[in-house]
Amino acid sequence: MSSLSRELVFLILQFLEEEKFKESVHKLEQESGFFFNMKYFEEKVQAGEWDEVEKYLSGFTKVDDNRYSMKIFFEIRKQKYLEALDRQDKAKAVEILVSDLKVFSTFNEELYKEITQLLTLNNFRENEQLSKYGDTKTARNIMLVELKKLIEANPLFRDKLVFPTLRSSRLRTLINQSLNWQHQLCKNPRPNPDIKTLFTDHTCTPPNGAVVPAPVTLPVAAVAKPAAYTSIGPHGPFQPAAAAASANALAGWMANAAPSSSVQAAVVTASSIPVPPNQVPIVKRPRTPPTLGMLDYQNPDHEQLMKRLRPAQSVEEVSYPKPRHQASWSLDDLPRTVAFTLHQGSAVTSMDFHPSHHTLLLVGSASGEITLWEVGLREKLVSKPFKIWDMSVCSLKFQPAYVKDISVSRVAWSPDGNYVGAAFTKHLIHIYAYSGSSDLRQHLEIDAHAGGVNDIAFAYPNKQLCILTCGDDKLIKVWDISGRKLYTLEGHEAPVYSICPHHKENIQFIFSTATDGKIKAWLYDNSGSKVDYNAPGHYCTTMLYSADGSRLFSCGTSKEGESFLVEWNESEGAIKRTYAGFRRKSIGVVQVVQFDTTQNHFLAAGEDHQIKFWDMDDVNLLTHTDAEGGLPSLPRLRFNKEGNLLAVSTADNGFKILATPAGLRSLRTVEAPSFEALRPPIEAAAAIKNGVDIVPRTMEKARTIEDATEKIKPWQLAEIVEPVQCRLVTLPESTDSSNKVARLLYTNNGVGILALGSNGIQKLWKWSRNDQNPSGKATANVVPQHWQPNSGLLMTNDVSGVNLEEAVP
Repeated sequence: MSSLSRELVFLILQFLEEEKFKESVHKLEQESGFFFNMKYFEEKVQAGEWDEVEKYLSGFTKVDDNRYSMKIFFEIRKQKYLEALDRQDKAKAVEILVSDLKVFSTFNEELYKEITQLLTLNNFRENEQLSKYGDTKTARNIMLVELKKLIEANPLFRDKLVFPTLRSSRLRTLINQSLNWQHQLCKNPRPNPDIKTLFTDHTCTPPNGAVVPAPVTLPVAAVAKPAAYTSIGPHGPFQPAAAAASANALAGWMANAAPSSSVQAAVVTASSIPVPPNQVPIVKRPRTPPTLGMLDYQNPDHEQLMKRLRPAQSVEEVSYPKPRHQASWSLDDLPRTVAFTLHQGSAVTSMDFHPSHHTLLLVGSASGEITLWEVGLREKLVSKPFKIWDMSVCSLKFQPAYVKDISVSRVAWSPDGNYVGAAFTKHLIHIYAYSGSSDLRQHLEIDAHAGGVNDIAFAYPNKQLCILTCGDDKLIKVWDISGRKLYTLEGHEAPVYSICPHHKENIQFIFSTATDGKIKAWLYDNSGSKVDYNAPGHYCTTMLYSADGSRLFSCGTSKEGESFLVEWNESEGAIKRTYAGFRRKSIGVVQVVQFDTTQNHFLAAGEDHQIKFWDMDDVNLLTHTDAEGGLPSLPRLRFNKEGNLLAVSTADNGFKILATPAGLRSLRTVEAPSFEALRPPIEAAAAIKNGVDIVPRTMEKARTIEDATEKIKPWQLAEIVEPVQCRLVTLPESTDSSNKVARLLYTNNGVGILALGSNGIQKLWKWSRNDQNPSGKATANVVPQHWQPNSGLLMTNDVSGVNLEEAVP
């Protein structure tokens, strides 16, 4: 029986216990063999109900399973035999000796003979070994202590002695959630539906006239129960003031894993439909898998997992739905203009922009070197050629060949920008600490995988910064920032190609892809994968989320040279759309197309010596650019976090920076203010064309004028001189034209904005800590959330008798 069916049995056991079906509870425990109820076992032993004791045990072990089991049954039957002798019931004693104890004679014939001789004694206490045998009750208690030790030591009872921690009426809650889902799928959902049966799916009776669909919340009481049942009280599935939850990606995928999967799960997902403030969300659940035998679950600690699957947002905060895309856009929003080209020195293999300094670019190359560039200054800040920091950390298998052909497979910034990670094509990862300027200090070296390390990423499970790696040894590993290995995730049958850590609400999970095209999903534990899907093309695939974390994409290439860029429907674990515009590559050494997302609106992939762009909502190719030529057949690419710069690798061991008009202006603000003025007139005229600097400059070229000029670094305070340096964020609330903001100020800790309205109403918006905003500070890159107290009452000043037009805040 699969592990999800095992969990279902626990839910049924809880239900039967709550409804006082005592015999049914213990019958199911014995027949399923999932939970050994030690309390019930003790009661039966102390009552001397030996037939029931052995019948209950038979659901978990047999006499000849192991030495512990043999000892358990021997002690029980010996006690039954002695009690018959104590009652002077010789006939019963002989029956027990022949039918129950005879089986042990083959293992210890001398002991069996000694037990048989007790029949000849008027009182078996005359036997020296039994001289201290007291009354029956005392003897049973002494034996029970020994039995408990044997049961706890018996490996067959492992993980069967503790009942998982569950919230009360868990099964009833899940049924309620299913009814919510069924009601949500009604063509004409009606308020306050009358739920009369669970035997068929719920549908609302078609109304005579059109009825506007209205969200409803079905209380647990809607699940009918016989009047004879003991009431368990209300147990609603969600807190009344909880924020609207977005679709739970991992839960949806687990609920609809492929039929070929060995691991599947059926768990509910929260609805992605926007929910008004202070209203309970409708639960949306994927279709029920056809048979319980196909199901599997993810963690033996069911309650802890359920806590991770439930929204964890504070009940004092209300999420307002925000627009997914810009109200309007144009091709100028795409970075297609070449700003300049920089020379790296060897082929660029991976790039990543700093999460907050948008012109700070980390580059990894085929020579094993990693380099930090300030692209606004066209300046190489620091370069770290590959070398082993400490040979003692390296495995013996790796040491002889460490100097040969090592390149960087992946570089990545931590979400807070304080660490840099580099994965290499042989065994190692390097972690550097970054504190600004060119200060890149060695922090950690790990011999992470046997063979190549194919990907590296950072994540914050349990609010702790961790490093994730995967490699040719088919493993995924999770490390803390000190280098201690926390988890090893096993289950892939081919080298793991990429990893994509993410979270939905308070669920932290990891997507991984392997070179056999398998997609798996994991929680931060050692319980195995939760999803087993086939990626399009059945080969190497990379997965990415949009910047706001709401949409999931993957891009890969098959062994036949066909590339696939798709968006996934997270709630169903199926492909939502497949983007067109790729050309089939020739058969041979197949390289994998690289892609990236930006502005929650655009996708970009490198192919055919070009960069191709798509609107996320349109499968047809939007536009493409060859970046003025010089790109490899499959260029590497990376957007900065604002989406106004795009780094693209070149065929001549360098990379180009493409920019939007706003990106070009931001690049100029990073340069020294007097730099253009100090240039000779002829050079300045040649270097500027239509407002765009087109002269490639590298660190190898002499820059005596620049060296004499004090440059503004992005981590230094700079004067705001252009509108492009300002950011605009629209607070997610409908505005009242009659109410003006009289005063606006930040909270002391910088995580919120307080607005005093001209009508005396004060409103507070707060930024929460997440992947898009790791610091949790005020930022225009993330929309804040309107905060309200539990009562729902707004903070209001008394303005009675005050002329609002003349009032001074």
